[in-house]
Amino acid sequence: MHEIELTVYGAEQLCPSCVNLPSSKETYEWLQAALDRKYGTQPFKVTYVDIHHPPVDEEKRKFAQRVIDEDMFYPVVLIEDQIVGEGNPRLKTIYAEMEKYGYQA
Repeated sequence: MHEIELTVYGAEQLCPSCVNLPSSKETYEWLQAALDRKYGTQPFKVTYVDIHHPPVDEEKRKFAQRVIDEDMFYPVVLIEDQIVGEGNPRLKTIYAEMEKYGYQA
């Protein structure tokens, strides 16, 4: 099984329509903990990207700009290059996508 990457794109400030939701950083931490509990022995990586201060990685920089340009509800969660959650990501959806890659609870 190859290690997949989950990327959480977000910002310090909540998106205007996400006022009562956890912050992007809180969602990232919650997701990391939930995935560690469920798939702890299997290799995966969870990365947080601040859309206003993206890393030098070209792909991540482009997607961060897309989140801003398209007014996406963040945090936006990607597994590899597939969007699996926007605004208030659902664990069930993320688990289902990971299981397509061979992850088992």
